[in-house]
Order: sequence, then C-alpha cells, then structure tokens
Amino acid sequence: MSINLDLPPELENQLFTEASRLNLPLSEYILRILSVRQVLANPPKTGAELVAYWQSEGVINSRPDITDSQAYARKLRHQTQTRERE
Repeated sequence: MSINLDLPPELENQLFTEASRLNLPLSEYILRILSVRQVLANPPKTGAELVAYWQSEGVINSRPDITDSQAYARKLRHQTQTRERE
C-alpha cells in the first residue's frame, strides 16, 4: 500500500536528518518509526517479553562473527581500559 502525505517542511527536515544519520532512505525510516509505535504503546513487561522482542527485531544473534560473547566483552573492556585499538 502506498500513501501520500503532505508533511510540514520542518517535520520533513527532521525526519530526513534522522534518517540520514542512520544511513536510511526516508521512506524506510518512516516505516521503522510506524512499526515501533506498538512497542512504545505496550512495552515489554518481563525479561522473557524483552528477549522475545529482541529476537523478533533480529537483535539477538545479529553478530554471528562473535562466537564467545564473554571473551568478546572482556576484549572490549580491556581495549577501553588500556585505550588500545585494533
């Protein structure tokens, strides 16, 4: 379905700026905003609901290159504390 909207110029500029920061086309960014509205209206109330939400959004297991998350966290912590760079 497609919908044509006449947005006030100020709102259009704000949305465009936000989309640009995320390297997204404006239309995709607006779709993301609209899809999150349900979560904002009814946020997860338990840890299980939060994990289910993260799984549905593809956050969990989004980094298959990290095979040992604890070792990766230790490495990041060490780099931060010693200011080392890869």
